[in-house]
Amino acid sequence: MLCDDSAVIRGALARVIESDASINIVSSVANGELAIQAAARHKPDIVILDIEMPVMDGLTALPEILSVSPKSKVIMFSALTEKGASVTLKAFSLGAVECLVKPSSGQSTGEGSEFQRNLLTLIKGFYPQSRQVPTTTPPAVTPPPASASPITGAAQPAPAAAPTTASAGSKHYSVAGAPYTLRNDPQAYTGKPSIIAIGSSTGGPQALLSLLKNLGGVDVPIMLTQHMPATFTKILAEHITQQTPLEAHEGADGMLVENGKVYVAPGGKHMLLTRENGALKIKLDDGPPENFCKPSVDPMYRSIIDIFGNKVLGVILTGMGSDGLEGGKLLVNKGGRIIAQDKQTSVVWGMPGAVATAGICSDVLPLNDLAPWIKKALLG
Repeated sequence: MLCDDSAVIRGALARVIESDASINIVSSVANGELAIQAAARHKPDIVILDIEMPVMDGLTALPEILSVSPKSKVIMFSALTEKGASVTLKAFSLGAVECLVKPSSGQSTGEGSEFQRNLLTLIKGFYPQSRQVPTTTPPAVTPPPASASPITGAAQPAPAAAPTTASAGSKHYSVAGAPYTLRNDPQAYTGKPSIIAIGSSTGGPQALLSLLKNLGGVDVPIMLTQHMPATFTKILAEHITQQTPLEAHEGADGMLVENGKVYVAPGGKHMLLTRENGALKIKLDDGPPENFCKPSVDPMYRSIIDIFGNKVLGVILTGMGSDGLEGGKLLVNKGGRIIAQDKQTSVVWGMPGAVATAGICSDVLPLNDLAPWIKKALLG
């Protein structure tokens, strides 16, 4: 379902979406009040919701839409401004799961455009292929570049990897037909980690706030890569500071990294960690995207592992794609630990599912159980 007060914008969105025969637009409306009525009638899988509209704005309509159609996944359609970012973060707290950045006036939305790839990737990533209408084989699509999805940046849902061979005593699980095995390595480091490294994407902002609210008193740095565009990451850091016991900063080149503080990778840059004259500092990297993401979790993990080795605790939260998988493998090969959010509490079990089904997780837990696990690990 589309909801935007501009008929031109709705038309552009419809043309992009209808270019994929597996996606069906059930309704297109001009304000929040009409969106509530349409949601009650059609129970859409996905709602693309504008923020500023006459009669009723998107923020007001959002909880009502979810009240009449609780299984709908709402994507906020936002301008790339501080105001737009702030309102979008508020929308996440009300139940929205993702944000789509509005194209600029000169940006193409036509066939083969980056906007088309981003939007179709985002929509199709929420549901398994079996839910989509069978079609003939589509033409090959070039993988999207940086900022592939305005927030998730992921090109496709993570593949279900076969579990690795487990040590004796390992526990075996299966989620939606994807088996996974918890890692049971007697040589793994079990002392106090020196740093926590978190990766997240779709659904991540709310998961992060929920997790970090329960990590007050943590006395190691927390490095965080959430797939978001520039401007949004600054607002996310502000929200973490305002809504949790932890002080958060958007990472900046040369910024000193201190214990007990959170550092958020800025949109459009990879955030790395370096050590200069004994001091930990952030280094921003403008290299190519990894896993179709920028910022990406994997380069952050590599740089942290280079400094701390096995004394890194990795955490992978809800998100589309498989960013963090290669970095997670490197971490466990060094003897470190990684834990992941479970499928039931994830908006999309892509990133956490990738590390879980690769057999590299020490534990896979509901969101509310992650903070107690981390605090116990910090006791050493």
